[in-house]
Amino acid sequence: MSLLKLDTIEVALGGNTIVNQVSLSLEAGEIGCLLGPSGCGKTTLLRAIAGFEQVADGGIWLADEQVSGGQVRHVEPEHRGIGMVFQDFALFPHLSVADNIGFGLRKASQGEKKARVAELLEHVGLEGYGPRYPHQLSGGQQQRVALARALAPRPRLLLLDEPFSSLDAELRESLATQVRDVLKAENITGLLVTHDQQEAFAMADKAGMMYRGQLLQWDTPYGLYHRPAHHLVADFIGHGVLLRGHINQQGCVETPLGCLHGEHFGNAGVGEVVDVLIRPDDIVIDPAGEREAKIIARGFRGSHFLYTAQLPGGAEVLCMAPSHSEYQVGSQIRLRMNLDHLVLFHAGYCTTA
Repeated sequence: MSLLKLDTIEVALGGNTIVNQVSLSLEAGEIGCLLGPSGCGKTTLLRAIAGFEQVADGGIWLADEQVSGGQVRHVEPEHRGIGMVFQDFALFPHLSVADNIGFGLRKASQGEKKARVAELLEHVGLEGYGPRYPHQLSGGQQQRVALARALAPRPRLLLLDEPFSSLDAELRESLATQVRDVLKAENITGLLVTHDQQEAFAMADKAGMMYRGQLLQWDTPYGLYHRPAHHLVADFIGHGVLLRGHINQQGCVETPLGCLHGEHFGNAGVGEVVDVLIRPDDIVIDPAGEREAKIIARGFRGSHFLYTAQLPGGAEVLCMAPSHSEYQVGSQIRLRMNLDHLVLFHAGYCTTA
């Protein structure tokens, strides 16, 4: 049985449909993530699950209980058994770390509360920090306290709304991994909203991308990256370009990079004109490579350079090379393909959703 199930839900605000026909599910103990650009509806969807927004159509179930169902059924937020962690931490500045964590344990005895607070401080790596106050903590430590406070009542579902967005990139990814470990240790189902794919990949068992209120794909992070079901997913998840080509009688896809072989993802057939997704890790700069190209731009990424290479016909692709193998703009290079499978979209499919 799914712990969380959404069945074609719609949410409208001010007469506008913000969430449109979204369906997804999470099993008990799974961690999900909603990705997408600002304004795509992911936070509104999270608020609908929490009960802060009314569902106009469709239904939301927690375990075997329907908590939202159009105008017929709406369980109030405080009765859903859901915890939330927000972007701004929302800690009480006048309470100690221990009192912040224990705030929601009103029905517990003093002994039970003390034991639960100590357990959670250990879980989030803040043993001994109980007497301190929020202003005495770093941003990452404050976020871990906010997580511990949300986990204290043992919610059946934890919702996290861009909880790491105010932190630096390196801390975001490490904290996302720590939060995943805590949720797994507590066996609590989680759903995270973010626009950072690295954060999502560090945390999620399942992930989906939203665009203009629709959920374009709900899959594993691996599936989103390697088998995108929509060109917008391919564009958002990882760098990449789409090269025009067509499928010949032998099943090979003829492109400006040559004839590409491999297992096809997509339902295009022989003779069709297609767009092929090419990512930087699909191409290797190799003096013995079969394709010529010219470097027209580059970006330093620390461990590697990300190059934009122009093919003789004018098409452009992205490729990477270790930073100790530096090529100048204007350099002539040769490329070798490193494709295990081909992701294809029907030509002309790449229009705004």
